Amino acid sequence: MSWTHAALLALAAVLLTLSCDINVLSSDPVSPEADTAAVPDGKDSAKDPKGPLRRIFMQEADASNFFRRRSRRGVKSQDEINAEQRQVLAADERKREYHEEKRNEFESYAEEEHDEQNERSRESTEQWREFHYDGMHPSHEYNRQSI
Repeated sequence: MSWTHAALLALAAVLLTLSCDINVLSSDPVSPEADTAAVPDGKDSAKDPKGPLRRIFMQEADASNFFRRRSRRGVKSQDEINAEQRQVLAADERKREYHEEKRNEFESYAEEEHDEQNERSRESTEQWREFHYDGMHPSHEYNRQSI
């Protein structure tokens, strides 16, 4: 029984929403507030920006001069070229240090892994010799042939 109430409530909500949307789109609005809503004109504020807007917006002539000076083919000053070159060199140095550190970490890891593998191999060889030693012959270390 409760699921039917929930379904009817959801259906009623959808119908109410659709009817409100239709009223908003129709030519005669239902609520009087829709007739009185107005957007500020903004003509005076666009001509004379105040406060932080003055720093963001600039005159059209200044903007075109800025883009004319800083076009893609615009020549950069030597200071800008030097600053960009220093940034590129610093980034290359950071990359080189990062990769050197990663290489050192990998080398130490590989060396540790190799040492552990040798240790495991030596231990398993010793265990095999102890298990197969029959007591008749001396151990392998003393059974070497000397030339």
